[in-house]
Amino acid sequence: MGLLQERAQITSSAINSSQFTAMTTTVFSAEQIAALSAPLDRAKVQTRSQAGRSLTYLEGWQAIAEANRIFGFDGWQRQTVALRCVNQSERTIGRDQKPGWGVTYTARVRITVGEGAGSQVIREGSGAGHGIDADLGQAHESALKEAETDAMKRALMTFGNPFGLALYDKQQRQVTHSEGDSSQAPTSASNGTRSIQRRPSPTAPCSGREAGDDPSLMPLDPTTTGKILVTLRGLPRPVLEDFTKAFRKRFQVPQEASSIADRICQKRHHDWIEAYLVQQRQPVA
Repeated sequence: MGLLQERAQITSSAINSSQFTAMTTTVFSAEQIAALSAPLDRAKVQTRSQAGRSLTYLEGWQAIAEANRIFGFDGWQRQTVALRCVNQSERTIGRDQKPGWGVTYTARVRITVGEGAGSQVIREGSGAGHGIDADLGQAHESALKEAETDAMKRALMTFGNPFGLALYDKQQRQVTHSEGDSSQAPTSASNGTRSIQRRPSPTAPCSGREAGDDPSLMPLDPTTTGKILVTLRGLPRPVLEDFTKAFRKRFQVPQEASSIADRICQKRHHDWIEAYLVQQRQPVA
């Protein structure tokens, strides 16, 4: 290779690198980068036994809730780009050995963050799902949903620890205890990332300590918050945009806050959202 050709390649690589850096900076704010780099809260991790092993994982609704919190309700999209039934067979079910069906699907899901050419980050993931039921239709539905959810979680996982990347480390060094564990509080505050998770701030009060005699200020439990976020994520885009504007105005969310997901943390938020969705004729968890 000649010297001029080598220099040209080096220059081209440098340009591509700077373009990628600029794109990444454009897509993700400093707050979002901090959230994606933050440790995973162990309180959000589930455990199940499989083939004699203990496996840790995030539930599908939790992954969606984290995406809403970090990227914003209207800041990301999920698209199923491939779905295939790879097995359908008769089998017995349960101790009674009742006749039923076993179905397996595979899926590939694409996650797109950001809008517009040159300002998007696209990731894909593949997954499989199994359904067992006496009813063939129910078996297909269960397998299909599980495959899509599995693929979605694998795609989101590539964005960072909040989506389960930390669980792939056998020592789980980036999995921390929840903020309710006082022994972990100083460490969480010192790393500069827990404030992005759920720690109360003057503009996002999420602590029950200030509730006093006012029940509307009591914090929501994680399960309720997660269900609300899933409900909101399923809203039609125009309704979601109107909701976001109304919520920001009602609870005075500052413009510099890239997402309102972490602002939904008190009973008053739940009650207001419930009333809003009733007006829109949308059920709430």
